[in-house]
Amino acid sequence: MSELIQKNDNCATIRWKLLTSASALAFVSYVSSANVAGAEDSARPQIWIEVGGQFDQFSGQGSPFTPPFVNTFDWGAYDLKSPAGIQNMHVFSLEEDAGITFQPIDSDWIFSASVRYGRSHGHKFVHQQKTQYTRFQLIGTGPLGGKYFTKTLPASYAQTGANKSESHFIADFQAGKDVGLGMFGRDSTSVFGVGVRFARMSEKAQAAIYARPGVDFVPGTFLGKYSSFPWRNNYHQYLGTAQRAASFSGVGPSISWNASVPIAGNTGDGEITVDWGANAAMLFGRQRAKAHHHTTGSYHYRSGKYYYSAALQPGAGHRTQSRSVVVPNLGGFAGLSFRYADAKMSLGYRADFFMGAIDNGLDTRKTETRGYYGPYASISIGIGD
Repeated sequence: MSELIQKNDNCATIRWKLLTSASALAFVSYVSSANVAGAEDSARPQIWIEVGGQFDQFSGQGSPFTPPFVNTFDWGAYDLKSPAGIQNMHVFSLEEDAGITFQPIDSDWIFSASVRYGRSHGHKFVHQQKTQYTRFQLIGTGPLGGKYFTKTLPASYAQTGANKSESHFIADFQAGKDVGLGMFGRDSTSVFGVGVRFARMSEKAQAAIYARPGVDFVPGTFLGKYSSFPWRNNYHQYLGTAQRAASFSGVGPSISWNASVPIAGNTGDGEITVDWGANAAMLFGRQRAKAHHHTTGSYHYRSGKYYYSAALQPGAGHRTQSRSVVVPNLGGFAGLSFRYADAKMSLGYRADFFMGAIDNGLDTRKTETRGYYGPYASISIGIGD
């Protein structure tokens, strides 16, 4: 009986030793992994400072100023370009941006703030002039009867000047969390963030058109030996000017999703990552518009021996409007980053669209989507290891 009790005691002792050894091994492994993770976290920069720029194109620039006489004449028949087409211009801006990101040690929360600012100016001035020569025949019984002459008529011309300027400012404040650590592979990130976005954009445009679209030559008849040549030069002459200013300011909640996947190298020696992201916001703000235009014209003609001028009905319009609006905002980016332990350079393409943000109407309200899109580049420095 005592032998059986002794054997049971030995088995219990062996099980206890095995359990103690396994527990000690698990504890040592946990401490070791915690120390490694802590070392990795301590080596990771807590703060990233980023500066960069973007070569912007932007949409929603409004329609050209087209008073009634612009659409009345066939400008090509007089070898002139339409003032409407001349006012269309591609306006670009060099946008500047800066941001700061903070991630506490032992946390997957990320806090960030960023600002973007851009401005642009475009100008066009085109003067067109066409000298007209008309060959005609004098009909009569005098010595010049039946002969042909060439008459230099007053020049047809069109002069169009247009200016356009734009500026925008966008600020973001967000708190995000890596909700998919390793989702796309080793060392990949997938950060979902919520926050607040503020945006302000403004635009000014003006145009001036001076035009004598065509000079119509109406030949007469040679009446006698001592009579002068009774030709008639009939033409219209116009002046039209317009000024327009529009702006939007708004603030509202925003969400974003940014992801990054390494494709080559490692964080110690340097790696290349593919980056992409999307953002959305709902901006509550004020939309303002102010526009004024004026058009005058006259008709010049000859009847008999005399020239006459008749003023045409002038046209004018003025509008000032301000209203509260809600502007949806959608955007995204895709690019590549070249990253070392505490430095990163990024290249890519980014776009942001603000639906119906700008009122570019002249006589009536006409909203357009303002979009900023183009290639970007940035440099980031990590501090606070």
